[in-house]
Amino acid sequence: MTNKTDIEERGPEVSMTEPAIDRLKNLVASAGDPPVSGIRLQITKRTADGFEHLLTMVDEGREPEEDYELDFDGLSIFVEGMNAEYLDGIAVHWEYKGEGVNGFEFDNPNPAWHDPLAMQIQHLFDTSINPGIAAHGGFVDLLGVEGKVAYIQLGGGCQGCGLADVTLKQGIAVAIQEAVPEIEEVADATDHAAGSNPYFQPSKK
Repeated sequence: MTNKTDIEERGPEVSMTEPAIDRLKNLVASAGDPPVSGIRLQITKRTADGFEHLLTMVDEGREPEEDYELDFDGLSIFVEGMNAEYLDGIAVHWEYKGEGVNGFEFDNPNPAWHDPLAMQIQHLFDTSINPGIAAHGGFVDLLGVEGKVAYIQLGGGCQGCGLADVTLKQGIAVAIQEAVPEIEEVADATDHAAGSNPYFQPSKK
């Protein structure tokens, strides 16, 4: 099983088909100003069915320091550092599926989590918490577990809500700690005003 130490020593292994590389090269070449240094590959969400992946352009001078930079025939791919072990072994494909249709496909062989505590929390979110708050248009994502701290992020109807902090501390956090007593703290990484997550900083490689 891949772990963080393996990734730190060798870096993540990513494969891309020629059509995917050509497509991304064309996107970078047509970006204009500001200049683009490459493409970032990241995981945006975990679900019961697996991962949701995202490819975004990276402006020159704004390359994420924690990411791993890989070269594909002159194309720089920045692999998200926080989720590098969960992107290890991924294959990226692209084929034309019609105008305006996203033709990228991701074959990711990894489980949603390697960490057993994270697995338990994800199961709790998928089977209990998220179905319960979905009626209000909200959802909660698990960003990661560091030691005995679980980092989560609220979204949808829970985001920007004045009662979001209360909801977290009195509901979600209690549920997590009851289901997974090894977790001693639940940290809300959501910035409810801006919708970003400035409080969660993943471990550097």
